[in-house]
Amino acid sequence: MLVRRIARPLLASSFIYGGIDTLRNPQSRVPGARPVVDQIARTADAQLPVQVPRDVEQWVRIDAGIKVGAGSLFALGKFPRLAALAMAGSIVPTTLAGHRFWEHEDPEERFGQLSNFLKNAGLLGGLLIAAVDTEGRPSVGYRARRAAKRATSATERSLEDAQKRAAKAERRTKKQLKKPS
Repeated sequence: MLVRRIARPLLASSFIYGGIDTLRNPQSRVPGARPVVDQIARTADAQLPVQVPRDVEQWVRIDAGIKVGAGSLFALGKFPRLAALAMAGSIVPTTLAGHRFWEHEDPEERFGQLSNFLKNAGLLGGLLIAAVDTEGRPSVGYRARRAAKRATSATERSLEDAQKRAAKAERRTKKQLKKPS
């Protein structure tokens, strides 16, 4: 559909641009990302048997790479649902790291951060819609239920046919047993 061909590159453009900018200059994002990476690392260390790397710049670069890769795939219409999920997963820590409006006292700074936070929330909503978009085709769940119904119907018909053949064979056997030899 034409709308998808226009909308996907538009939605992906901010991810691709932001990811490239971050890959070129990750140090500018490190201070904002540090609290989020520390929190994720603490939580992961408590729940996983391995220790999670704490190099904030490495995490910033990984996040930027995800944005560029997933954004490019999404813009090109390749694996759009998976790419939308990857970008959605990437925007959450980015938003929490970069737009912590609740920490600002200055009303103008707070308003700027809040508006960027809400913009990213809107992008997240669009990505979630894109992640479930089946492009007019039935969902996997619908197709699975339909296939199961067809298989059930076919099995029931086969069972009925087999029961009819068995009854017919039984009648023939009884007739043959009744015939005098």
